[in-house]
Amino acid sequence: MMGKDVEEVSASLVREYLSRKGLKKTIACMDEELPRTNSSINNRSDLRRILHLEGLYKKNKAEEHPLNSMLEMIVKDRISEGGKIKGCRHDSQTTSSISIDRTRNVKREDFMENLLCDTSRLSEGSASQVIVPSQTSSEKLRNSFAVHPESERSMHSLPSSQDSLLTVSKEGILSEKKVVDTDSQKNRSSRIRRGIMAGPIVSSAQESNRRHPTRKAPSSVISTLEHCRETANWTNGVNSTKSISSAPLEEGGMFSNLHTGSVDCNRHERTSDVKHGLKNSAPSPKLDGLHVLEMVLDDVENEDSLCDVSRASMPKLSLDKTPMDQMTATALKEIIFGSSMACFTEEWKQQNLTFSDIPGLKYGIVQKKGGPCGVLAAVQACVLQKLLFEESSNESSERRLEVSSVLRTKCLSLALADLLWRAGNMKRATVAINTGRSLFTPVGRYKSDGILEMITYVTVETLDDLALVLEQHVRQFESGPFGCILFTVSAILSRTIAIIKSDMDVPTSTLIGAHGYCTQELVNLLLCGRAVSNVFNDEMKLDSGNGNFTLLKGIKTRCNIGLMSLFEHYNICKIGSHLKSPKFPIWVVCSESHFSVLFCPSEDLATDHRKEEEFDLYYYDGLANQQEPIRLTVYPHSAAGAAQNDDADSDLIPPLELCIRTKWRNAVVSWNNTDPIL
Repeated sequence: MMGKDVEEVSASLVREYLSRKGLKKTIACMDEELPRTNSSINNRSDLRRILHLEGLYKKNKAEEHPLNSMLEMIVKDRISEGGKIKGCRHDSQTTSSISIDRTRNVKREDFMENLLCDTSRLSEGSASQVIVPSQTSSEKLRNSFAVHPESERSMHSLPSSQDSLLTVSKEGILSEKKVVDTDSQKNRSSRIRRGIMAGPIVSSAQESNRRHPTRKAPSSVISTLEHCRETANWTNGVNSTKSISSAPLEEGGMFSNLHTGSVDCNRHERTSDVKHGLKNSAPSPKLDGLHVLEMVLDDVENEDSLCDVSRASMPKLSLDKTPMDQMTATALKEIIFGSSMACFTEEWKQQNLTFSDIPGLKYGIVQKKGGPCGVLAAVQACVLQKLLFEESSNESSERRLEVSSVLRTKCLSLALADLLWRAGNMKRATVAINTGRSLFTPVGRYKSDGILEMITYVTVETLDDLALVLEQHVRQFESGPFGCILFTVSAILSRTIAIIKSDMDVPTSTLIGAHGYCTQELVNLLLCGRAVSNVFNDEMKLDSGNGNFTLLKGIKTRCNIGLMSLFEHYNICKIGSHLKSPKFPIWVVCSESHFSVLFCPSEDLATDHRKEEEFDLYYYDGLANQQEPIRLTVYPHSAAGAAQNDDADSDLIPPLELCIRTKWRNAVVSWNNTDPIL
């Protein structure tokens, strides 16, 4: 196994199968009982190489209907091999006729059950004695069926009078066998003497010291048994002694009725609970509380290394989660919509922070419908900040845009942490998590939307803890439903509702306005950490007459991310230098009631305000269904640009160029053979 631990490879094979089948809840249950480690394999190609499946993978790929998972490929290959062996044995009817005659009293299911756990020798110091079934003079199989002691507490029983055992069917597939315990107690001794008892019985220490001689089985049988055991090793929890543990799987799966336990073919141990029958136990509340929306799933299908986003590399935090109550949900709705009877639109409900799969645009977050563009543009801008300027790399700035799926998820997690930490005034932050189940039943004047009622939230007081929480739950924001809503609620709770109201010029202002559009207060909350209503620097006193002044609040400090707005071109507002000249050359662009992103891969643009030579800007709009990058070349001081500014008719100039000219007044923009966005 190239130095890899058998347990880690087996567990990774299980996760690859579950991931291909979309069984996210099952993966979460598995991660709960068998946490990932630094040795876990999260790369599908590495897993193929370690298991030497390259040839089998290519053969499967050439099939008309190829299988999805490596586990299925292995099982299919083992079944095919088993069929060949069975055919050879069928041809030698004369040789095996005596054996069949002598074992005619052995039930088929007992024999197949014995087939699963054979091929092992009694381990030194074994605490159990194996009763060897009596079969033919040419083959004598030793069988064991053990439940690992550590798995006893997590076993879910079948009905009280039954034990759940694993068998191997004629086709070589694991299945469940129910042995009626109560009715079989009287016949147990006689069955053991006849050699047809499936599995060992617990014996005394003196008996365990005695070894029964074993006769060598035919090579074809040993080969079949080895195939069975290797096939069975896919189940969760295979350790260095090659014990086989079955994890609770999705209902309707291949092993839908198997419960947590283990089968050990080497140690030959079985607990007394199996002998006396398993008692009914209620499912674990901890497992029942799990929901697919709360899971963190590392897709091992990804050919990239899963580095920091894997739960395996993260220490687990023990943090208190606060369930949402109606009072908090009502306050959230009032600050977001202005009424507790309003709900998120379908555009918001369907939106998460999923990245594009288009080559050259994999750094871009895809917007499905109009509405939450302000939130998406702010997050997109911060992701670019992390990707271009904060992740150390020797590559050119342009090459950094060729981002892997792992790196972009990592940058997303860091970006969300940055935005929430700023909203919490660099002292605290809150992360909203979807539990997938309602935490309170609304009463009175409150309209349920099936989102806020399912949220629980965690508050942390250090940036490191915030980063860990977001890494553990980043998939909820990136690919889970309501990802955009969860982040918006997290930002509001980080700032707190009371402080957000004090940020606004008018306390009754909302964060989402007409048609589900983001207001300037919400965009400012994400860009500068304060939900102020204006974009100019500092504060402004407005004379309201009779010696009264109205204090208008603006942006107090220079921001990491900037803002350009078409409104400034029409003299509707004036953007101050804190937003217009940010620390990083990245701007959120507000044009035609829509937010998008404009950025430069070179950080020099942010430090040299009097740059004379031309430079490139990249434009990304998650809603525009871009198929390729849009690169603009800006000539900041041009006579042609000055002439266009003097021309009163600017209807033919693309709005994006007008936004660029709010910073570089006489700029001329080349679209580099790309059709201008009008």
